[in-house]
Amino acid sequence: MSERDIELLALNPLFVRPGEAREVPAFSLPEESMTPETAYQFVHDEAMLDGNARLNLATFVGTWMDPMAAKLYSETFDKNMVDKDEYPQTAAIEERCWRILAELWHAPDPSRSIGTSTIGSSEAGMLGGLALKRRWQHARKAAGKSTDRPNLVMSSAVQVCWLKFCNYFDVETRTVPISDEHRTMDGFELEKYVDENTIGVVPIMGVTYTGMYEQVAKICQALDQIQESTGLDVPVHVDAASGGFVTPFAQPDMEWDFRLDRVHSINVSGHKYGLVYPGLGWVVWKEQAFLPEDLIFYVSYLGGRMPTFALNFSRPGAQVLLQYYNFIRLGRRGYAAVQEESLAVAQYLAREIEKLGPFTLWNDASDIPVFAWELKPDHTSNWSLYDLSDQLRQRGWLVPAYPLPNDLSDRTVQRIVVRNGLSHDLADRLLDSLRSSVEFLDSLPGPLPREQKTEMFHH
Repeated sequence: MSERDIELLALNPLFVRPGEAREVPAFSLPEESMTPETAYQFVHDEAMLDGNARLNLATFVGTWMDPMAAKLYSETFDKNMVDKDEYPQTAAIEERCWRILAELWHAPDPSRSIGTSTIGSSEAGMLGGLALKRRWQHARKAAGKSTDRPNLVMSSAVQVCWLKFCNYFDVETRTVPISDEHRTMDGFELEKYVDENTIGVVPIMGVTYTGMYEQVAKICQALDQIQESTGLDVPVHVDAASGGFVTPFAQPDMEWDFRLDRVHSINVSGHKYGLVYPGLGWVVWKEQAFLPEDLIFYVSYLGGRMPTFALNFSRPGAQVLLQYYNFIRLGRRGYAAVQEESLAVAQYLAREIEKLGPFTLWNDASDIPVFAWELKPDHTSNWSLYDLSDQLRQRGWLVPAYPLPNDLSDRTVQRIVVRNGLSHDLADRLLDSLRSSVEFLDSLPGPLPREQKTEMFHH
């Protein structure tokens, strides 16, 4: 490809209006304007080259909403969530949403809870982490102790947002390794990682690597025992980015939420199993006391005075309205039906993939509709899960392969995320592609030529 090809983007003359350029620079502003129709065609043609979202089994992020939601979205693109003076009803709906979540997660008194919407669950998690750190600092200062070297305990399978939190906000990362015996953090040997500088423990309801739940109740029990022996009272923030919208409907009797005394706050992603388009997260504190007042800013903005607690300031309000739309449209029964159907498809796929022979399941989608598998070590030396991922990609499916976290990083798994929209029929088409790919790879007389095994982004 020539330098000219890299710097200029061309458009088919059929779409160009008289007097308009047929080429525009890729990395600088064009000198002249063009009609909206021509600009649309430029962007449309490039976006068309993206993958088919329905066949992307790598992402947790929702890719479909119904036509009325799309209509509501198009009517509310312009709403700025932070401008509560201009959009008071959107602000009121935001409060309804987090109060609904507080009730869904069994807050003792949702009227005493506090929460906020965010751009995504990563921002929501960081706000939860900041509250943990600030409460720890206040307690240490009140006791006349140093606030140096805070630490946060999590599993080695944690989502990258928590590593970012610790890096950005000067908190030591303490990771509990997973193993074949302890595939998620479950309280085992937790006392080795907790000390007087621990601001909190973060279990995950739906590990991104495998979809498995970490054992929040057992972690709380372990922390109870640590308090009995040391006097340390360590709170818990639950990263329920995926599971927060699954567990209440699919496993309602599981105690992982505000029913547990140590759980102070929970974050969730509205744009994952909350079934909203990308750009929405939520964080809720069981009681207002768990969110330090000095983390809240009161600002004058566009003629009004309003509280704000977020890493972002101006941000879209449309997704908040879409969340409320889902809440009132689906209700408990509707959400339960969607999540149970996704679980049924995921568990069906897990069973059928295990029957193929070359694979061992890491888990079976009994938690959230996500599961992973390994290639049996004695099956072949001619191909790997990376090769299988490439074969599926050639058939349109994105099914990532990647190493497990530290201490198991020599092990490679492949993972499927089942979201609303992956029907049993599509699941059968995936299985057909998987069988054909395995048959092709097994027929190879030797290893595929490959300089480097590539890892797909799996969060």
